Amino acid sequence: MSLKSNSVLSSSTVFQSYDAKQTSEQSCLKSQSSGMYGKSIPYSYELMFRPSVTPLDAGCQEWLANKLKSLGFTCHHFEVNGVKNLVAEIGQGERTVAFAGHTDVVPAGPLGKWKTDPFRPQIINDELIGRGAADMKTGLAAMLAATERAFRQQDKLNARFVWLVTSDEEGEAEYGSKAIKAFLDARNINIDYCIVGEPSAKQYTGDAIKVGRRGAISAKVNVFGKQGHVAYPQYADNAIHKMARVINILEAIEWDEGSDDFPGTSLQITHVDSGEFTDNIVPATCAIRFNIRYSHHYSQAELEALVNDKLQCITDDYEITWERACEPYFTPAKPCQCLIGAVERAIHKNTGKFPVLSTAGGTSDGRFFASDNTQVVEVGVPNQTIHQVNERINVSDLVTLEDIYTDLLGELLFSNLD
Repeated sequence: MSLKSNSVLSSSTVFQSYDAKQTSEQSCLKSQSSGMYGKSIPYSYELMFRPSVTPLDAGCQEWLANKLKSLGFTCHHFEVNGVKNLVAEIGQGERTVAFAGHTDVVPAGPLGKWKTDPFRPQIINDELIGRGAADMKTGLAAMLAATERAFRQQDKLNARFVWLVTSDEEGEAEYGSKAIKAFLDARNINIDYCIVGEPSAKQYTGDAIKVGRRGAISAKVNVFGKQGHVAYPQYADNAIHKMARVINILEAIEWDEGSDDFPGTSLQITHVDSGEFTDNIVPATCAIRFNIRYSHHYSQAELEALVNDKLQCITDDYEITWERACEPYFTPAKPCQCLIGAVERAIHKNTGKFPVLSTAGGTSDGRFFASDNTQVVEVGVPNQTIHQVNERINVSDLVTLEDIYTDLLGELLFSNLD
Protein backbone atom coordinates (compact mmCIF):
# COMPACT_ATOMS: atom_id res chain seq x y z
CA MET A 1 0.00 0.00 0.00
CA SER A 2 1.31 3.47 -0.79
CA LEU A 3 1.19 6.51 1.41
CA LYS A 4 -1.56 8.59 -0.24
CA SER A 5 -1.33 12.33 -0.69
CA ASN A 6 -3.64 13.07 2.25
CA SER A 7 -1.61 10.92 4.66
CA VAL A 8 0.23 12.64 7.49
CA LEU A 9 3.80 11.63 8.26
CA SER A 10 4.52 11.27 11.94
CA SER A 11 6.89 13.90 13.32
CA SER A 12 8.50 11.06 15.28
CA THR A 13 9.39 9.18 12.11
CA VAL A 14 12.72 7.47 12.55
CA PHE A 15 14.99 7.06 9.55
CA GLN A 16 18.60 6.00 9.67
CA SER A 17 21.30 7.42 7.38
CA TYR A 18 21.55 5.34 4.23
CA ASP A 19 23.96 2.41 4.44
CA ALA A 20 25.29 0.99 1.19
CA LYS A 21 24.86 -2.51 2.57
CA GLN A 22 21.13 -2.06 3.06
CA THR A 23 18.73 -3.04 0.33
CA SER A 24 16.17 -0.51 -0.82
CA GLU A 25 13.38 -2.55 0.74
CA GLN A 26 15.14 -2.34 4.12
CA SER A 27 15.50 1.42 3.66
CA CYS A 28 11.78 2.23 3.31
CA LEU A 29 10.53 5.15 5.31
CA LYS A 30 7.84 3.79 7.62
CA SER A 31 5.26 5.69 9.54
CA GLN A 32 5.18 4.40 13.13
CA SER A 33 1.44 4.86 13.25
CA SER A 34 0.43 3.29 9.94
CA GLY A 35 3.30 1.14 8.71
CA MET A 36 2.65 2.38 5.16
CA TYR A 37 5.35 3.33 2.71
CA GLY A 38 5.96 4.33 -0.88
CA LYS A 39 8.74 2.65 -2.83
CA SER A 40 9.68 6.02 -4.31
CA ILE A 41 11.41 6.78 -1.01
CA PRO A 42 13.91 3.90 -0.95
CA TYR A 43 14.33 4.21 -4.71
CA SER A 44 15.29 7.87 -4.24
CA TYR A 45 17.90 6.76 -1.72
CA GLU A 46 19.33 4.27 -4.20
CA LEU A 47 19.80 6.99 -6.81
CA MET A 48 20.83 9.87 -4.55
CA PHE A 49 23.54 7.76 -2.94
CA ARG A 50 25.37 7.70 -6.29
CA PRO A 51 27.45 10.90 -6.87
CA SER A 52 26.45 11.36 -10.51
CA VAL A 53 27.68 14.90 -11.12
CA THR A 54 27.37 15.83 -14.82
CA PRO A 55 28.25 13.99 -17.01
CA LEU A 56 28.77 11.04 -14.66
CA ASP A 57 26.01 8.50 -14.20
CA ALA A 58 27.67 6.56 -11.35
CA GLY A 59 25.65 3.42 -11.98
CA CYS A 60 22.19 5.01 -11.78
CA GLN A 61 21.09 3.88 -15.24
CA GLU A 62 22.31 0.33 -14.71
CA TRP A 63 20.27 0.14 -11.51
CA LEU A 64 17.19 1.58 -13.24
CA ALA A 65 17.62 -0.80 -16.18
CA ASN A 66 17.76 -3.85 -13.91
CA LYS A 67 14.52 -2.77 -12.27
CA LEU A 68 12.86 -2.16 -15.63
CA LYS A 69 14.10 -5.44 -17.10
CA SER A 70 12.36 -7.28 -14.27
CA LEU A 71 9.10 -5.75 -15.56
CA GLY A 72 9.77 -6.93 -19.11
CA PHE A 73 11.39 -3.81 -20.60
CA THR A 74 14.03 -4.12 -23.29
CA CYS A 75 16.91 -1.79 -22.42
CA HIS A 76 19.36 -0.10 -24.77
CA HIS A 77 22.47 1.54 -23.33
CA PHE A 78 24.73 3.78 -25.39
CA GLU A 79 27.44 6.30 -24.59
CA VAL A 80 28.35 9.45 -26.51
CA ASN A 81 31.46 11.45 -25.52
CA GLY A 82 31.32 10.24 -21.94
CA VAL A 83 27.56 10.73 -21.59
CA LYS A 84 25.53 7.65 -20.72
CA ASN A 85 22.05 7.24 -22.16
CA LEU A 86 19.33 4.68 -21.55
CA VAL A 87 16.30 3.87 -23.71
CA ALA A 88 13.98 1.24 -22.24
CA GLU A 89 10.82 0.12 -24.03
CA ILE A 90 7.91 -2.22 -23.58
CA GLY A 91 4.58 -2.87 -25.30
CA GLN A 92 2.92 -2.03 -28.58
CA GLY A 93 -0.09 -0.01 -29.61
CA GLU A 94 -1.38 2.94 -31.57
CA ARG A 95 0.30 5.43 -29.27
CA THR A 96 3.72 5.77 -27.66
CA VAL A 97 4.04 7.21 -24.17
CA ALA A 98 7.46 8.33 -22.96
CA PHE A 99 8.96 9.30 -19.63
CA ALA A 100 12.06 11.51 -19.88
CA GLY A 101 14.51 12.25 -17.11
CA HIS A 102 18.15 12.60 -16.16
CA THR A 103 20.44 10.95 -13.65
CA ASP A 104 23.05 13.71 -13.49
CA VAL A 105 23.08 16.41 -10.83
CA VAL A 106 24.93 19.68 -10.34
CA PRO A 107 27.98 19.80 -8.01
CA ALA A 108 27.26 19.89 -4.29
CA GLY A 109 28.87 23.28 -3.69
CA PRO A 110 30.43 24.20 -0.32
CA LEU A 111 30.20 21.02 1.76
CA GLY A 112 30.53 22.92 5.02
CA LYS A 113 27.14 24.55 4.47
CA TRP A 114 25.27 21.25 4.09
CA LYS A 115 23.40 19.80 7.06
CA THR A 116 24.28 16.33 5.77
CA ASP A 117 26.63 14.73 3.30
CA PRO A 118 24.96 15.69 -0.02
CA PHE A 119 25.42 12.15 -1.33
CA ARG A 120 24.32 10.42 1.87
CA PRO A 121 20.63 11.30 1.79
CA GLN A 122 18.74 11.62 5.04
CA ILE A 123 15.24 12.49 6.15
CA ILE A 124 15.17 15.22 8.78
CA ASN A 125 11.86 16.68 10.01
CA ASP A 126 10.03 14.85 7.22
CA GLU A 127 12.27 16.39 4.54
CA LEU A 128 14.46 14.32 2.25
CA ILE A 129 17.81 16.13 2.01
CA GLY A 130 20.57 15.52 -0.51
CA ARG A 131 21.73 16.39 -4.00
CA GLY A 132 19.05 15.29 -6.45
CA ALA A 133 16.24 15.39 -3.90
CA ALA A 134 14.33 17.79 -6.14
CA ASP A 135 16.24 17.81 -9.43
CA MET A 136 15.44 15.10 -10.31
CA LYS A 137 16.31 11.73 -8.84
CA THR A 138 13.06 11.69 -6.92
CA GLY A 139 11.21 12.07 -10.23
CA LEU A 140 12.94 8.96 -11.55
CA ALA A 141 12.22 7.10 -8.33
CA ALA A 142 8.55 8.08 -8.31
CA MET A 143 8.09 7.00 -11.93
CA LEU A 144 9.80 3.67 -11.29
CA ALA A 145 7.59 2.96 -8.29
CA ALA A 146 4.53 4.10 -10.24
CA THR A 147 5.46 1.89 -13.20
CA GLU A 148 5.65 -1.14 -10.93
CA ARG A 149 2.31 -0.30 -9.33
CA ALA A 150 0.54 0.40 -12.62
CA PHE A 151 1.80 -2.83 -14.19
CA ARG A 152 0.73 -4.78 -11.10
CA GLN A 153 -2.74 -3.22 -10.99
CA GLN A 154 -3.59 -3.43 -14.71
CA ASP A 155 -3.92 -6.44 -17.00
CA LYS A 156 -3.30 -5.46 -20.61
CA LEU A 157 -0.83 -2.87 -21.85
CA ASN A 158 -2.30 -1.25 -24.98
CA ALA A 159 0.42 1.31 -25.73
CA ARG A 160 4.17 1.40 -26.11
CA PHE A 161 5.95 2.83 -23.07
CA VAL A 162 9.54 4.11 -23.30
CA TRP A 163 11.92 5.49 -20.71
CA LEU A 164 14.43 8.08 -21.95
CA VAL A 165 17.21 8.76 -19.45
CA THR A 166 20.47 10.70 -19.85
CA SER A 167 23.40 11.83 -17.70
CA ASP A 168 23.84 15.15 -19.54
CA GLU A 169 20.87 17.39 -18.79
CA GLU A 170 22.64 19.73 -16.37
CA GLY A 171 25.61 20.23 -18.71
CA GLU A 172 25.86 21.18 -22.36
CA ALA A 173 23.09 18.71 -23.30
CA GLU A 174 24.80 17.93 -26.60
CA TYR A 175 25.17 14.19 -26.13
CA GLY A 176 22.17 13.32 -23.99
CA SER A 177 18.51 13.70 -24.92
CA LYS A 178 19.53 15.13 -28.28
CA ALA A 179 21.31 11.83 -29.03
CA ILE A 180 18.37 9.87 -27.61
CA LYS A 181 16.02 11.64 -30.02
CA ALA A 182 18.32 10.69 -32.91
CA PHE A 183 18.26 7.08 -31.65
CA LEU A 184 14.47 7.08 -31.64
CA ASP A 185 14.28 8.64 -35.11
CA ALA A 186 16.63 5.99 -36.52
CA ARG A 187 14.26 3.31 -35.22
CA ASN A 188 11.11 5.16 -36.38
CA ILE A 189 9.80 5.51 -32.84
CA ASN A 190 7.45 8.50 -32.77
CA ILE A 191 6.37 9.76 -29.35
CA ASP A 192 2.77 10.87 -28.86
CA TYR A 193 2.88 11.81 -25.16
CA CYS A 194 6.02 12.68 -23.17
CA ILE A 195 6.05 13.10 -19.39
CA VAL A 196 9.15 14.90 -18.12
CA GLY A 197 9.99 14.34 -14.47
CA GLU A 198 11.54 17.76 -13.83
CA PRO A 199 10.56 19.57 -10.61
CA SER A 200 7.63 21.65 -11.83
CA ALA A 201 5.68 22.47 -8.66
CA LYS A 202 5.90 25.66 -6.60
CA GLN A 203 4.74 24.95 -3.04
CA TYR A 204 3.50 21.35 -3.20
CA THR A 205 3.42 18.56 -5.75
CA GLY A 206 0.64 19.08 -8.27
CA ASP A 207 0.11 22.82 -7.78
CA ALA A 208 1.78 23.60 -11.14
CA ILE A 209 2.90 21.77 -14.26
CA LYS A 210 5.02 22.96 -17.17
CA VAL A 211 3.42 22.91 -20.62
CA GLY A 212 6.28 24.70 -22.37
CA ARG A 213 9.55 26.52 -21.91
CA ARG A 214 11.10 29.59 -23.45
CA GLY A 215 14.05 29.12 -25.75
CA ALA A 216 17.49 30.39 -24.82
CA ILE A 217 20.56 31.39 -26.75
CA SER A 218 23.80 33.09 -25.73
CA ALA A 219 26.22 35.11 -27.80
CA LYS A 220 29.61 36.77 -27.63
CA VAL A 221 30.17 40.01 -29.58
CA ASN A 222 33.64 41.45 -30.21
CA VAL A 223 33.84 45.06 -31.41
CA PHE A 224 37.11 46.36 -32.86
CA GLY A 225 38.52 49.89 -32.78
CA LYS A 226 42.00 51.39 -32.78
CA GLN A 227 44.31 51.67 -29.80
CA GLY A 228 45.72 55.08 -28.96
CA HIS A 229 46.70 57.54 -26.27
CA VAL A 230 43.84 59.04 -24.28
CA ALA A 231 45.36 62.51 -24.80
CA TYR A 232 44.95 62.17 -28.56
CA PRO A 233 41.50 60.58 -29.09
CA GLN A 234 41.36 61.95 -32.63
CA TYR A 235 43.92 59.31 -33.61
CA ALA A 236 42.14 56.40 -31.90
CA ASP A 237 38.81 54.57 -32.16
CA ASN A 238 37.51 53.70 -28.70
CA ALA A 239 36.02 50.18 -28.78
CA ILE A 240 34.21 50.71 -25.46
CA HIS A 241 32.41 53.79 -26.79
CA LYS A 242 31.42 51.83 -29.87
CA MET A 243 30.26 48.92 -27.72
CA ALA A 244 28.15 51.30 -25.61
CA ARG A 245 26.18 52.16 -28.73
CA VAL A 246 25.83 48.46 -29.49
CA ILE A 247 24.48 47.79 -25.99
CA ASN A 248 22.04 50.68 -26.29
CA ILE A 249 20.63 49.45 -29.60
CA LEU A 250 20.30 45.89 -28.31
CA GLU A 251 18.58 47.12 -25.17
CA ALA A 252 16.14 49.14 -27.27
CA ILE A 253 14.82 46.15 -29.24
CA GLU A 254 11.06 45.83 -28.74
CA TRP A 255 10.30 42.21 -27.98
CA ASP A 256 6.95 40.47 -27.70
CA GLU A 257 5.37 41.02 -24.30
CA GLY A 258 4.18 37.46 -23.93
CA SER A 259 0.75 36.20 -22.95
CA ASP A 260 -1.08 34.33 -20.22
CA ASP A 261 0.39 31.15 -21.66
CA PHE A 262 3.96 32.22 -22.37
CA PRO A 263 6.40 34.81 -20.93
CA GLY A 264 7.73 37.40 -23.33
CA THR A 265 11.19 37.61 -24.87
CA SER A 266 14.06 39.44 -23.18
CA LEU A 267 17.76 40.14 -23.76
CA GLN A 268 20.22 40.57 -20.90
CA ILE A 269 23.87 41.66 -21.13
CA THR A 270 25.80 39.28 -18.86
CA HIS A 271 29.46 40.36 -19.25
CA VAL A 272 31.65 43.21 -20.57
CA ASP A 273 35.41 42.92 -21.19
CA SER A 274 37.82 45.40 -22.77
CA GLY A 275 41.00 43.49 -21.97
CA GLU A 276 43.83 44.48 -19.66
CA PHE A 277 43.32 47.90 -18.12
CA THR A 278 45.77 50.78 -18.58
CA ASP A 279 44.60 54.22 -17.54
CA ASN A 280 46.05 56.17 -20.47
CA ILE A 281 45.28 53.79 -23.37
CA VAL A 282 42.17 53.86 -25.53
CA PRO A 283 41.15 50.19 -25.89
CA ALA A 284 41.16 48.61 -29.33
CA THR A 285 38.70 45.81 -28.51
CA CYS A 286 35.65 45.29 -26.35
CA ALA A 287 33.60 42.14 -25.90
CA ILE A 288 30.18 41.51 -24.41
CA ARG A 289 28.20 38.40 -23.73
CA PHE A 290 24.44 38.34 -23.66
CA ASN A 291 21.60 35.86 -23.31
CA ILE A 292 18.19 35.92 -24.96
CA ARG A 293 15.22 34.06 -23.47
CA TYR A 294 12.61 33.90 -26.18
CA SER A 295 9.06 32.76 -26.78
CA HIS A 296 7.76 30.44 -29.47
CA HIS A 297 7.05 33.51 -31.65
CA TYR A 298 10.72 33.48 -32.70
CA SER A 299 13.04 30.94 -34.24
CA GLN A 300 16.78 30.90 -33.66
CA ALA A 301 17.42 32.00 -37.24
CA GLU A 302 15.07 34.98 -36.85
CA LEU A 303 16.81 36.09 -33.67
CA GLU A 304 20.26 35.87 -35.22
CA ALA A 305 19.15 37.88 -38.25
CA LEU A 306 17.51 40.55 -36.06
CA VAL A 307 20.59 41.02 -33.87
CA ASN A 308 22.94 41.16 -36.87
CA ASP A 309 20.78 43.86 -38.47
CA LYS A 310 21.01 45.92 -35.28
CA LEU A 311 24.79 45.52 -34.99
CA GLN A 312 25.34 46.57 -38.59
CA CYS A 313 23.54 49.83 -37.84
CA ILE A 314 26.43 50.64 -35.49
CA THR A 315 29.54 49.14 -37.10
CA ASP A 316 30.92 46.63 -39.54
CA ASP A 317 33.92 46.02 -37.26
CA TYR A 318 32.47 43.23 -35.15
CA GLU A 319 32.35 39.46 -34.78
CA ILE A 320 29.53 37.49 -33.20
CA THR A 321 29.53 33.89 -31.99
CA TRP A 322 26.30 32.16 -31.00
CA GLU A 323 26.36 29.56 -28.19
CA ARG A 324 24.16 27.17 -26.20
CA ALA A 325 21.09 27.35 -28.40
CA CYS A 326 17.92 25.90 -26.87
CA GLU A 327 14.70 25.98 -28.88
CA PRO A 328 11.39 26.82 -27.15
CA TYR A 329 8.43 24.48 -27.01
CA PHE A 330 4.77 24.82 -26.13
CA THR A 331 2.04 22.19 -25.71
CA PRO A 332 -1.48 23.63 -25.97
CA ALA A 333 -4.55 21.94 -24.53
CA LYS A 334 -6.55 19.83 -26.98
CA PRO A 335 -10.26 18.95 -27.04
CA CYS A 336 -9.50 15.21 -27.06
CA GLN A 337 -6.56 12.86 -26.53
CA CYS A 338 -4.99 15.58 -24.43
CA LEU A 339 -1.98 14.89 -22.22
CA ILE A 340 -2.59 18.04 -20.18
CA GLY A 341 -6.10 16.80 -19.39
CA ALA A 342 -4.81 13.39 -18.30
CA VAL A 343 -2.23 15.01 -16.00
CA GLU A 344 -4.87 17.33 -14.55
CA ARG A 345 -7.17 14.40 -13.78
CA ALA A 346 -4.40 12.46 -12.03
CA ILE A 347 -3.42 15.49 -9.97
CA HIS A 348 -7.00 16.32 -9.01
CA LYS A 349 -7.64 12.74 -7.95
CA ASN A 350 -4.70 12.82 -5.55
CA THR A 351 -4.73 16.43 -4.30
CA GLY A 352 -8.30 17.60 -4.82
CA LYS A 353 -7.03 20.58 -6.82
CA PHE A 354 -6.15 21.42 -10.41
CA PRO A 355 -2.65 22.62 -11.34
CA VAL A 356 -1.60 25.98 -12.74
CA LEU A 357 -0.28 25.62 -16.30
CA SER A 358 3.14 27.28 -16.46
CA THR A 359 5.92 27.95 -18.95
CA ALA A 360 8.21 29.72 -16.47
CA GLY A 361 11.78 28.76 -15.67
CA GLY A 362 14.83 27.79 -17.65
CA THR A 363 15.19 25.26 -20.42
CA SER A 364 14.58 21.54 -20.11
CA ASP A 365 15.11 18.42 -22.20
CA GLY A 366 11.44 18.50 -23.10
CA ARG A 367 12.48 20.68 -26.04
CA PHE A 368 14.19 17.74 -27.75
CA PHE A 369 11.02 15.66 -27.83
CA ALA A 370 8.32 18.29 -28.36
CA SER A 371 6.85 18.69 -31.84
CA ASP A 372 3.55 19.29 -33.59
CA ASN A 373 2.83 15.59 -33.04
CA THR A 374 4.32 15.16 -29.57
CA GLN A 375 2.66 16.59 -26.47
CA VAL A 376 5.09 17.30 -23.63
CA VAL A 377 4.18 18.04 -20.01
CA GLU A 378 6.58 18.39 -17.09
CA VAL A 379 5.22 17.25 -13.75
CA GLY A 380 7.33 16.76 -10.65
CA VAL A 381 8.05 17.79 -7.08
CA PRO A 382 8.50 21.40 -5.86
CA ASN A 383 11.48 23.28 -7.31
CA GLN A 384 12.19 25.76 -4.50
CA THR A 385 15.57 24.26 -3.53
CA ILE A 386 16.95 22.97 -6.83
CA HIS A 387 20.71 23.50 -7.25
CA GLN A 388 20.92 24.89 -3.71
CA VAL A 389 22.89 23.78 -0.68
CA ASN A 390 20.65 21.49 1.40
CA GLU A 391 18.47 20.63 -1.59
CA ARG A 392 15.36 19.00 -0.14
CA ILE A 393 11.69 18.15 -0.52
CA ASN A 394 8.99 17.05 1.85
CA VAL A 395 8.56 13.28 1.78
CA SER A 396 4.80 13.68 1.33
CA ASP A 397 5.47 15.54 -1.95
CA LEU A 398 7.47 12.58 -3.22
CA VAL A 399 4.81 10.02 -2.37
CA THR A 400 2.10 12.24 -3.85
CA LEU A 401 4.09 12.30 -7.09
CA GLU A 402 4.27 8.51 -7.06
CA ASP A 403 0.48 8.37 -6.69
CA ILE A 404 -0.05 10.91 -9.48
CA TYR A 405 2.26 9.01 -11.82
CA THR A 406 0.52 5.73 -11.02
CA ASP A 407 -2.91 7.07 -11.97
CA LEU A 408 -1.50 8.87 -15.01
CA LEU A 409 0.10 5.69 -16.34
CA GLY A 410 -3.12 3.82 -15.71
CA GLU A 411 -4.94 6.17 -18.06
CA LEU A 412 -2.24 6.57 -20.70
CA LEU A 413 -1.12 2.96 -20.96
CA PHE A 414 -4.16 0.88 -20.13
CA SER A 415 -7.16 2.91 -21.33
CA ASN A 416 -8.14 5.44 -23.97
CA LEU A 417 -7.63 9.16 -23.57
CA ASP A 418 -10.80 11.27 -23.59
